[in-house]
Amino acid sequence: MDGRNGPTNPYELTDETPVYVISVAAQLSGLHPQTLRQYDRLGLVCPDRTPGRGRRYSARDIQLLREVQRLSQDHGINLAGIKRIIELETQVAALQAKVAELQQALEGAAVAMRQREAQVHASYRRDLVPYEDVRASSAIVVWRPDRNR
Repeated sequence: MDGRNGPTNPYELTDETPVYVISVAAQLSGLHPQTLRQYDRLGLVCPDRTPGRGRRYSARDIQLLREVQRLSQDHGINLAGIKRIIELETQVAALQAKVAELQQALEGAAVAMRQREAQVHASYRRDLVPYEDVRASSAIVVWRPDRNR
């Protein structure tokens, strides 16, 4: 499936599911089928293929076709520029996903560190007292063992 993540249930339709033949995709996107073939050759919108090599477009592909058309017609961007924009948007989305993944890992590590720190603090011996330099203090402390023990 061209590296796309398919649904876990083979009968579940998602935005990534390739279901539209080229004529339907052309009609939904408002473009000529030959334009879709050209975009495929240029690598702008690459639909999935059937075993017989027929193109199958997903809802996401249709959205991308509309975006290509909008960038070309409304903003006057050439196809090479549009291809670069699509590549950069794809890269940004991948980087955002990686950042989210790393943030989750960092949060998990922080939780694990706090738990380990709590375990270490819980393991301290309670019969020890903090050392205080006697020379720095003028107080006198007399220690008498408890005879009741």
